[in-house]
Amino acid sequence: MSVSKSVSPATSGGAFLHSTESFGSVDGPGIRFLIFLQGCRMRCQFCHNPDTWKLRRGQRVTADALLDKAERFRAYWGEEGGITVSGGEALLQLDFLLELFTKAHERGINTCLDTSAQPFTRQGEWFRKFEALMNVTDTVLLDIKEIDDAKHRKLTGWTNENILDCARYLSDTGIPVWIRHVLVPGITDNDDDLHRLADFIHQLKNVKRVEVLPYHTLGVYKYQELGIDYPLKGINPPTADRVAHAREILGAVGA
Repeated sequence: MSVSKSVSPATSGGAFLHSTESFGSVDGPGIRFLIFLQGCRMRCQFCHNPDTWKLRRGQRVTADALLDKAERFRAYWGEEGGITVSGGEALLQLDFLLELFTKAHERGINTCLDTSAQPFTRQGEWFRKFEALMNVTDTVLLDIKEIDDAKHRKLTGWTNENILDCARYLSDTGIPVWIRHVLVPGITDNDDDLHRLADFIHQLKNVKRVEVLPYHTLGVYKYQELGIDYPLKGINPPTADRVAHAREILGAVGA
């Protein structure tokens, strides 16, 4: 599949929301209000939220309504907390995301974007909006599913070329980034690929944190409810030793 250059399915009229969580402690600095937007074009075999895939589904919400809701919990955020927007793939609703983060900064709210960067391109109006978004983004959580492009295509249905280019762009602009890598036995748990990923990360100048996220099967029931075949049947979560080994290779810190 080619890289998507489509415009956002949601405009300033609101976003398609999947859900929110009030007290996130692992998705960005401090305690955060989590916003999960609907829609994703990637089909990662280990995805635990297939209910977020469909575009233009879910509750329609405005930026002001979400920020009003988030600020009810502001007393718990401390100095580092704020809002984190995830998905699905949040960048598929780029116009809304830009409005939300701009208004968040006007309210003095710290902003964090959790993304796989699948729509990223340096071309046209999309890139101009992305540059504007980065001006009001305090931290990016960047998921790198697999460093090898052929394996990435098999794992997700999409190339990783533009995703790695996004990482380079963020490095050049100095935006703080947390790199995340899901460790799946027999798929992304490969020493050669982990060393290649480590070499790539070491080229970046803005990485504040590297996280190895162990694959889990907590979302399998969602596939059953949606009538979708689960692609990783029979694969168990990685052992603690393999997770520790991957973290050592990548220089990872944190859970």
